[in-house]
Amino acid sequence: MVAWKRQLILFGGFHESTRDYIYYNDVYAFNLDTFTWSKLSPSGTGPTPRSGCQMSVTPQGGIVIYGGYSKQRVKKDVDKGTRHSDMFLLKPEDGREDKWVWTRMNPSGVKPTPRSGFSVAMAPNHQTLFFGGVCDEEEEESLAGEFFNDLYFYDATRNRWFEGQLKGPKSEKKKRRRGRREEPEGGSKLACGGAGTQAPVEVVKEVVTEDGTVVTIKQVLSAPGSAGQPQSEDEDSLEEAGSPTPGPCPRSNAMLAVKHGVLYVYGGMFEAGDRQVTLSDLHCLDLHRMEAWKTLVEMDPETQEWLEETDSEEDSEEVEGAEGGDEDEDEDSGEESGAED
Repeated sequence: MVAWKRQLILFGGFHESTRDYIYYNDVYAFNLDTFTWSKLSPSGTGPTPRSGCQMSVTPQGGIVIYGGYSKQRVKKDVDKGTRHSDMFLLKPEDGREDKWVWTRMNPSGVKPTPRSGFSVAMAPNHQTLFFGGVCDEEEEESLAGEFFNDLYFYDATRNRWFEGQLKGPKSEKKKRRRGRREEPEGGSKLACGGAGTQAPVEVVKEVVTEDGTVVTIKQVLSAPGSAGQPQSEDEDSLEEAGSPTPGPCPRSNAMLAVKHGVLYVYGGMFEAGDRQVTLSDLHCLDLHRMEAWKTLVEMDPETQEWLEETDSEEDSEEVEGAEGGDEDEDEDSGEESGAED
């Protein structure tokens, strides 16, 4: 849903019951003056039914819808999911607010890879920011996901995607410039040679769950400014590229907010085998400088929570041994919920 002039425009979604599910591609408007809903009937070919899509208002007054997820039943008790990566523009026809039209869009630039569970926020200069998500590989009896922590921006004015690249700390840039003045010959040799390409750096974090199990989060980081930007010209810059600053680990369904040009990323979830682990860390990034992530709240292993479905007596007995700790945590949760309310 987005705010458009004096209306809220709602698109798509899904409803699931114990027996069946349905996905929607209808459009509704809520009038903020009369407090009434009305169903819109745009002309043209619009998106197929889906949920979880990106929706944002363009500077020209249109509404962009990108991506999303849907599933369909292929046979009894077997569903097949679809990650959508198409884009559509919904706009008033001939300037009339009661008549809308769909248009299929084909943006240029570096597009995000297909995924679901991504998060969206409005960035400076009316650009739409796109973060993280998961690409699920579905089979009949199993589901495995690849999680992301990359950033993309969509510029509606130019109808173009581009990938968010971090420049690295400013102090390192000054050091690089000094090195280039002092050793210009060495710099040119490196620029011409093959040493300018840096291998990705793998950062490993370990999270200890309540039952003592260690869950390992592996995060592969490319060097800051390495994709789509000129190669480094001296040894100092290569050293800088070889030691990127870790930000939020790959995740889906993170919470995003932008304030005064600073992006805040909180929480989300990732999967480790059959476990779904919820996150409570908080990071920020200056979108004007795009230098490095800053961690405001680290992941606390004692507050990590993993969710599973189980009816086995064996699991129940294991949980009984930790009942005292669970009660304390439940009380803390209740206090936190009360504070939030």
